[in-house]
Parts: sequence; structure tokens; C-alpha cells
Amino acid sequence: MDAFAVFRNRVEEKLINLFPELSDNKQALSRFVVEPPRDASHGDLSCNAAMVLSKVLKSNPRAIAEKLVAEFANDEQVEKIDVAGPGFINFTLTPDVWQSVIADANKQGADYGRPEVAPVGKVNVEYVSANPTGPLHVGHTRGAVFGDALASLMDFCRYDITREYYINDAGGQITVLANSAYLRYCEALGDDIGEIPAGLYPGKYLIPVGQALAEKFGDSLKSMDETERETTIRPVVLELMMDLVRDDLKKLGIKHDLFFSEASLHGGGNGGDIKETLDWLGEEGLVYQGTLEAPKGKTPEDWEDREQTLFKASDFGDDTDRALVKSDGTYTYFAADIAYHRNKYLRGFNSQIVVLGADHAGYIKRLSAAGKAVSGGEAEVDVKICQLVNLLRNGEPAKMSKRSGNFVTMAQLVDEVGADVVRFIMLFRRNEAQLDFDFDLVTQQTRENPVFYVQYAHARACSAFRNAARDVPELDVSLEALQKADLSKLSHPAEISLLKTMGQFPRAIEAAAAAHEPHRVAFYVHELAAAFHAFWTKGKEEPQLRFVNHEDRTITLARLAMVNAVRQILRNGLSILGVSAPEELS
Repeated sequence: MDAFAVFRNRVEEKLINLFPELSDNKQALSRFVVEPPRDASHGDLSCNAAMVLSKVLKSNPRAIAEKLVAEFANDEQVEKIDVAGPGFINFTLTPDVWQSVIADANKQGADYGRPEVAPVGKVNVEYVSANPTGPLHVGHTRGAVFGDALASLMDFCRYDITREYYINDAGGQITVLANSAYLRYCEALGDDIGEIPAGLYPGKYLIPVGQALAEKFGDSLKSMDETERETTIRPVVLELMMDLVRDDLKKLGIKHDLFFSEASLHGGGNGGDIKETLDWLGEEGLVYQGTLEAPKGKTPEDWEDREQTLFKASDFGDDTDRALVKSDGTYTYFAADIAYHRNKYLRGFNSQIVVLGADHAGYIKRLSAAGKAVSGGEAEVDVKICQLVNLLRNGEPAKMSKRSGNFVTMAQLVDEVGADVVRFIMLFRRNEAQLDFDFDLVTQQTRENPVFYVQYAHARACSAFRNAARDVPELDVSLEALQKADLSKLSHPAEISLLKTMGQFPRAIEAAAAAHEPHRVAFYVHELAAAFHAFWTKGKEEPQLRFVNHEDRTITLARLAMVNAVRQILRNGLSILGVSAPEELS
């Protein structure tokens, strides 16, 4: 039972009974919430319906609240209800409401917290999308983990999800990559290549690529002119680099359903998706010839002071109109962006989530404008920016520079501390806030290390069953037996407090998915872990609260049913985050 959803529905039903005119005003009814009160002493649930609807109903909020309170007078699950402040309604519920959380979690198992009804529509989550010019570094890691966890969260909530990677394989950086790989190819054939020339990628990660080219082509590439050579090796090098990227992602458990090539937008007999999109925008009257004012502050490298083909981005909420064609006749990056989002829309994605790095904050409005324009306002593009990660090692930040070849890779990070640590720490902070990744902290087995703290809670829950098997071996603690436990025995304030935290899981999951914020799941499992650890400690102080009670097998079974529900909820939350739930910690 999701108490928050159940009582929100009850409040809405009673409001319609009291004020029939609200039955036709679903928008107004959708605005009120039922949530935990800020002060736990005020009760279990707090509802702001009276204040939200006071203008619609043209009535004093307290008067509305008092009428609602009277409607709940005979509700058997309401122990206490009152009006606070300007019109908040506070509910204190009977213990059986919270006891039912245990029954639900143990019955639904891996589905506990999952909404019953699937949302309408298809969702595309695009993440990582790094240039395929080298291994993924720690700067890519945060976006990769965020996007993957967000996709898992929405999948858990029954959204129709596609996980997508946009391969930036159409720009000049791929020519640089091909030339850099050719140099390593010559090295593999025994040539002394000396110092890597400026402008090429010097990283040692290209040595195996050069060796692979030597094995595939022998010395035949040397006899080709530059254009033929680049055309020949470009697809091979790209595939080898994408294999490297996929291997890095695999180390971290990152999954994608589709790898979409930017170059495919440029191709085709009709000029490709970009030309088709620009022609369509022209037919819609969204393209014109004009000039742009010089941007304030630092002038972008691609800004040109001339009359050019412009997209009316400002009509769709952007700060300025955007150039589509460069002076040399090639398309701008933004032209490809518009075509890509139209491609997504034509594939049925009305909801498009794009995960970008901190240096792409300026893309938020322009991509949103592109989504609205190409879909007639039907598609929403939500750009999620992942801020920088500061690696701390011995008090010194680790420097990163892909061009110099001196950077900390995703693979190195995972190899040193493990995928679980990397994923949880990357999610244990809001994506738009900078994150300090402290190697000293994340390898400690202390409560200050959040991933250890949560995994230890799950391991502790598992240890309760091992202890029960040792101390009362004749007690049946199978799932079937736990589902039949007398949960009414769990009425101590410490037990009810833990159950209330457990009961917030469905609400936390739904809110995280709606806001596209997977960090809320990390925060929740940490909160539940803290509540469980607190109850464990209390059991040491008060023997009557211990999980195994030799004098009362009924209470023992009920408490073990509660413990099993705790570990199931922790497991469900950690699974969404892509983090394991170990039964023991070394």
C-alpha cells in the first residue's frame, strides 16, 4: 500500500463530493499533494489541498480544510486528523497502514514500488555520446552513470524506454583521429615516428589501433594518397574506437539499445536527414536569411558576422536565432542537432532526455527549441547537465586532458575502486552540482562512506536470517512463512518509525522518475539504511526489540518479515542504481 497515493485519492474523492464543480477541473485537482510533514511530530501525512484550491472554490482555506477533516471522521485508518496553520491537513494513521508495507514488499518482491499502470508514450534517453577519439575519461563517467540509472529508473516505472548513444563521427575530429591512427600504424611497421605532431592525438591508447591497421592492411596504406587512405581507414578506426568505448562502458555496467551515427544524418541520395529537415523548416516558415548580433562575452569560434541561413529558435524560447549553414556551405553542429531530434520525433519519441556535460549548459534552450519546432510542440527535450567531477588523491586533484593523453580513464577509476563505488558516488549528489570523488573516503568501511553504509544495511539484514537459522533452526523463515506472519505484533514506536521510512519507497521512485532525478533513489536507500541501522542499534540497547526472541516465535517471525521487506526494498533501489546488494561484506 502506498499510503501517500491512497490518501491523495481519498482526499480527491471527498473534495469532489463536497464540491461537485471540481469534477470537471482535473487541472486544479492535480496541483495538491499528500506528503510527509516537515515536522514528524505533526503526523504521518500532510495535505495542502485546501490552500491550493481556495481560489478556485472562492473560500477560506481553513474552512475547506475543516470540511475535509469532517469527511474523514469515520475513516478506520485515520487515528488522528487536524488542521494546522493556514489550512494544512495533517493525518496520523493507524499502525496497520504501515504494517501493510511489509506484506506488500514481501508479496511483490522485485516489483515493489513499481507503478501498476504504464505511462503513455515513448522515451528516449541519450547519454555518454562522447567523441570516439579516445577512451572514456572520468568526465564522461558521471553522465554515463546518470543516464544509465535514469533509464533504469524509468524502465522500472514502466516507461517505454530506449537507451541511445549518439556517435559524433561526422566532424573534423575524426579526420584528426584517422591521421593520428595512421601515425601509430607507421610505428607498428617499424618507422620512427618521433614526437607526435601538435594537433594529433598523442595517447598511447592508439598504439593497439595502429597495430590492428598494420595487421589488416600490411604496408598498403603507405602507397595511397591522403584522401584514399583516410577513406579506407576511417571506418576501421571508428569501429576499433567504439569497441574501446563499449568495453569501458561494460566495465561500469552501462547499457545502450542503439548507437546512432551522426554521419548518417549527412548521407543518403537526397542529401540526408539534415537537408530534409532544413527543407521542411523552410516550408514551415522557420528559416530565413539574416545576420546575428555578436554574442556577449566570449565569442564562439563558429560565429560569423555575415548574412546567413538562420533558424527561428527565439520563437521557441531560445535566447537567439541559430545559424544552420557555415560560410563554406557545410552544416553547423546545430543543424545536425535539429535533424537528430526530428529523427527521434519521427521514431515516436515525444519525450527526449539528453544528458550532457558541464560545458554544454548553453545547449539547454536551443535543444528545447529544436524539439518544439520539429514536433509542432508535441515533443519535449529535457537537457540534464552533469557537472564536473573533482578527483582527490592525496589531497591533489587529478588532471585530465584527452588531447595530451594524460587523463584518468573510466576504466582506471573502476579498476581501482570497483563499479559499485563509482556508480553510487556519482549518483549520491544532484547532477547539476559539482562532485568531489575522494579515493580515501570511498574505500573506507565507515558510515561516512555512503555506498558501504547502504550495502552494509543489506548485508546486515541478510545476517539476521543467518542468526535466526543458528539460534532457532526449527523456525520456518521461508518467504511463504514470512507472508503469513502476524504483523500486528509490530507496534513499537521504533518499528513504526522504520515502517514509515519503508513506506515512502513507492512515492520516492515515482517522484524521481517524474523529475528525471535518479539521485533521489540514492538518497532514499541511504535514508532507509540509516533507519535500519538505527533500529539494529536500538535492539542492542533494548533486548525486547531484537529480531530473534527466544520467548516469542510469533514476534520473531514478524520481525524477520520486516527485515526481509527492508532488504527487498534496498535491493530494488540499488538495482535501479546499478549497484549490487551483497549478502556479506568482507
